[in-house]
Amino acid sequence: MASRWLPVLVWAVVIFAFSSIPSLNSGLGTWDYVLRKGAHLTEYAILAVLVVRATGSFRWAFALTVLYAASDEVHQLFVRGRHGSPVDVAIDAVGALIGLGLLRSTMAKRWSTER
Repeated sequence: MASRWLPVLVWAVVIFAFSSIPSLNSGLGTWDYVLRKGAHLTEYAILAVLVVRATGSFRWAFALTVLYAASDEVHQLFVRGRHGSPVDVAIDAVGALIGLGLLRSTMAKRWSTER
């Protein structure tokens, strides 16, 4: 049981660590914005897949992932040079949905080919 939660914990720490960096601006202008939002989608898609592995529930995985996203944005309110954003929570939620959708699709394909 605990071994299923270890990857979730490790990934949550990685997200927390990145959120603790005062500025992630690469100086690439619009591309910087696109890359950062793409990173949000990706990191929360991964988190959602890890949480569904730990819980066995897509609904719980989505809820816990969005809850963590919201707590991460609150954390950023206390990091100099960062700010919390409800828009980022929404982007994170979309990332979670993408990750869960891809997982469900993969599982459905695997199930149909095993029959």
